[in-house]
Amino acid sequence: MSPLLRGARGLDHLARATGGLLGWFTLAMVLLQSAVVLLRYGLNGGSVALQDSVVYLHGAVFMLGLAYALYTGAHVRVDVFYRRMSPRRRAWVDAVGTLVFLLPLCAFIAIGSWHFAAASWAVRETSSSAGGLPGVFLLKSLIPLAAATLALQGLAELARALARLMEVEGATLTPRAPAATPSAAEEIGV
Repeated sequence: MSPLLRGARGLDHLARATGGLLGWFTLAMVLLQSAVVLLRYGLNGGSVALQDSVVYLHGAVFMLGLAYALYTGAHVRVDVFYRRMSPRRRAWVDAVGTLVFLLPLCAFIAIGSWHFAAASWAVRETSSSAGGLPGVFLLKSLIPLAAATLALQGLAELARALARLMEVEGATLTPRAPAATPSAAEEIGV
């Protein structure tokens, strides 16, 4: 297996593990939202901390799910032309799209959100609601983290596309095996 594919598989493992964790986050989010509804409409009560926890989990699922969506192919793609392309052309589209669009976008998000998250960490920002959860700075830190995980998964996609391109080109550029030379016995007609 090529080093490119080994690296891609390692990054895919990270995306799969994140996706599994986010599945549990989604279950917790559904259960907590059900508890909020039960408290509000069934018991005439409520909890701002529970509502904040649903928002925090939703943010975590959305931001950290970006890389998992790319890994599973659940991201937005204009499939009108892509699905009809040959594997080689798909690899070109994936490689160029990753280099021209995805990685620069990830860099833009990471650079743009770094100050936003750092300012929140500097004051240890908490919820503006009375009784809300502390740790808004952790939630804001998910933005540059999401950009980083998405960029890593983008690198895995790029590695896979490059391996596909090298495999196709390698097959055409590899010298052919020399024609079988007749043995000495065949040469003399035995």
